[in-house]
Amino acid sequence: MRPTALFRHRVARMIASLAAALLVASPVALSKTPPRKPNVIIILADDLGYGDVGAFGGKLIKTPNIDRMAKDGVKLATFFSSANICTPSRAGLLTGRYPIRTGLGYEVIQAKDTNGLPLSEITIAEALKPDYATALIGKWHLGHVPPYWPPNVQGFDLFFGLPYSHDMKPLALYNKEPGGPLTSEDVDFSHLTQRFFDRGLRFIEDNKDRPFFLELALNAPHEPEVPNPDFKGKSKAANFGDVVEEVDARVGILLAKLKSLGLEKNTLVILTSDNGPWFEGSSGGFRDRKGGAGWEGGYRVPFIARQPGTIPAGIVSNAMAMNIDFLPTIMAWTGKPLPATTIDGKDLSPVLKTRNAPSPHDELILFNNERVAAVRTKDWKLVIRTYYRVYDIPLDKYGYSQLIDLKNDPTESYNVAALHPDVMKDMVARAKRAQAEFEPLGVRQAPDVLPGAKPSTP
Repeated sequence: MRPTALFRHRVARMIASLAAALLVASPVALSKTPPRKPNVIIILADDLGYGDVGAFGGKLIKTPNIDRMAKDGVKLATFFSSANICTPSRAGLLTGRYPIRTGLGYEVIQAKDTNGLPLSEITIAEALKPDYATALIGKWHLGHVPPYWPPNVQGFDLFFGLPYSHDMKPLALYNKEPGGPLTSEDVDFSHLTQRFFDRGLRFIEDNKDRPFFLELALNAPHEPEVPNPDFKGKSKAANFGDVVEEVDARVGILLAKLKSLGLEKNTLVILTSDNGPWFEGSSGGFRDRKGGAGWEGGYRVPFIARQPGTIPAGIVSNAMAMNIDFLPTIMAWTGKPLPATTIDGKDLSPVLKTRNAPSPHDELILFNNERVAAVRTKDWKLVIRTYYRVYDIPLDKYGYSQLIDLKNDPTESYNVAALHPDVMKDMVARAKRAQAEFEPLGVRQAPDVLPGAKPSTP
C-alpha cells in the first residue's frame, strides 16, 4: 500500500471510530423510543380486615398468593383507609382528598339516595388521561343516578360492576363499554369475584400494548358471603374464609397473566381494603371494627405493592400512610402532574422503593362521618370521639380525650395523658386545628346527642 493510500486509510478509520463514539454518546443520535409509562392496578377488597391476610398475621385463612406478593414487594404495616365505612373511603382513594372535602363524608350512599361524587372532583382515572386506558371493574358506590352515574363520567373508559354494596336492593350487574350503551343483567353472587377478575384479565389483554389503569373493586368479603362452589367449604373460617381464599387464588392468576404478557415488570399492583372488617373478619387485634369511631380497627387495613425491578422485594415498612396517598403516588409513578386542587395525600414513592424511608405525613386525621374522631402521629394518637350504646360521644367535650402511646399500647387500651402533659397539649392543639379546618366543610352534621351530665366547655 503506497504512503498516500495508507494515510487515507488511517484517516477514514479515525473518522469512522469518531462517528461511532459520537453515536453511542449522543442520546439524540440514538433516537431511543421513550420507555412506556407503567401500568397501575389497584385491587380493592371490601371489608377485608388487617388480620385476614397471612402476611399481616392471619392464621385461619390461607392467602399464599397475596403473601407471596408481599414477599416480592413492599408491605405497609401502618396503612389506613380514609374512612371507617365504604363510600367516603372510596372517595378519598380516588381523589387524594379527605372525603369531607368531596361532600361524601357522611355515612354511605343508600339505594334511595341521589347524591354522588361531584363531577368537579378529579379522580385518578381522569388525572391519567389521555395517556391511559382506564377501567373500573367491581363496586362503585359513589353515586348511582345521573350526573354521577355511570362511573364513565369520572374518567373510566370501561365499567363492569355494581352500583353499590351487594346487600342493597334493587341490584343489577352493569356493563358500559367505551362508546357503547349501559346494559345490565341479573347478579349471580357466587360467581361475582370470578366475573370481576375475568373481565379485568380481558381488559389487561385488550390493552397490553398501551398504558392502562385498572381499579378492581371487589365486593368480597363484604356480607353476605356467597362462596363460589369451587371454594365452598375449603376454609377454616367458613364462608368468609372461602371468599377470601377465592380472592387470593384469583390474585395469583392475575399476577401470572401479567408475567405471561411480559407486563410484570412494568405494572404496579396494589392490594388493599376499603375499611376494616364488619360483622366478620379480623382486625388483627386492633381496637374496634368498621364504623367504629376513632379506634384503629375500623381504618387500619392491609397494603401491599409489587412491581419487580422497581420495588425491592421484602420491604416491610411502618411508615404511616393512607389511601388518600394513592393519587399523588400514582401521579409521581407515571410522571403525570397533580390535579390543580387541594390534595391531602402525599407521594409514597420513596416509601415503596426504599427501605426505612420515613412517612411523608406528620399526622393523619381519622374521621367518623363529618367529625374529627382522632389525630394520629407516628407514635401518638388522640381519640376524641367514640361510641357507647346509642351515643356518638365527643370525648373532648367531656374532658375524656384519650391519649394513646402507640409504641407501648397498640391495642389502645390506656389513656396516658397524665404521664405526658406536653404530648397531650400538642395533640389537643392538632385536633382543634383539624376540627376548625375540616368540620365546617360538613354537609349533614347533626348536633351531638350527649348522655348524662352537661358536658364541659370544649
